[in-house]
Amino acid sequence: MRMWRVKKLRNVDAAVHFMPSLFRFAAILVTGLLLCCPAQAQTVDTLGSGSLRVVYAPRQLTLAREVLAAARAPMRFPGLGAVSVPESTTIVLASEAAAFRAATGGGAPEWAGGVAIPELRRIVLPTYPTAHAAEEDRGTILRHEVAHLVLNERLPGIVPRWFDEGYAEVASGGWDVESAWQLRLAFVAGTTPPLDSLNLDWPGGEREARLAYLLSATAVDFLRRRGGERGMALLFANWREHGELEPALRATYGITFGQFEDEWRRDVRTRYGWLALVSNMAVIWLIATALVLAAWIPRRRRNRRKLAGMEAEEHMLPPIRPEMAGVEYPLSEPEEERA
Repeated sequence: MRMWRVKKLRNVDAAVHFMPSLFRFAAILVTGLLLCCPAQAQTVDTLGSGSLRVVYAPRQLTLAREVLAAARAPMRFPGLGAVSVPESTTIVLASEAAAFRAATGGGAPEWAGGVAIPELRRIVLPTYPTAHAAEEDRGTILRHEVAHLVLNERLPGIVPRWFDEGYAEVASGGWDVESAWQLRLAFVAGTTPPLDSLNLDWPGGEREARLAYLLSATAVDFLRRRGGERGMALLFANWREHGELEPALRATYGITFGQFEDEWRRDVRTRYGWLALVSNMAVIWLIATALVLAAWIPRRRRNRRKLAGMEAEEHMLPPIRPEMAGVEYPLSEPEEERA
């Protein structure tokens, strides 16, 4: 199966499975209760600017103002130029895990740094401490989720899951080619899935999902590097004209979907395989340091053994008698013997 060919479902972001219709309905119902019946759920306030609004707990007014200002500021995305958050977008700041589950319908994993529901034009950001929030700042996460909304708003037809997630990673700036150590090590260890076996099912585990993020980001980044900013803009224009990604690839780059996969596979293995790992200066210094330590540690052990032996021999010598104190060595011959 070639990459993720999926039905046009406005997916719930971050590294989560597509939300079934029942869960989507539950998300709408529960979030409506959360917003409309604060006495039964939690007390919430709303900040608005035009059709954009931020829902937050009263104690997080400062954070809500910062999020609203960041969401209103134009953002530059590859191939789309300066974009704004789509009209009628709601950003929910979940102050606790229960509020996060309620706003997402319970379909997102606890480690998710944020969730976007493009079909509802809703972004849910956890504001309580999470492992993911410690690694990425909220500005990067917000850009990631906004990228999902903008991409799904502007592109018709089928938006493959790999492109949706990969584009959001690249557009948010959360993916750095120089810091993708997990991907490098995965290729070296041979634990990555075949690049032509990516399918509809997004991994449910945190480690596997993050590896899928990296793979998706490399695919989108490869397209961006192949044609530059102008190439990405033409790809989106052709996508809107033809309604699907595959004919847009042929019209923009003159390649089929299969050819793109082959080129992408070679590019990824070249950039993240053994050669890329060995050629990295940090790795070279690490190997050099390991070699120096490997040579120095045995030598130090030998020196310690020698010192221990010398101390043992010293303890074996007879004690110095008081009458021999101050005697210089070697002892001189008696005068009678010299005569």
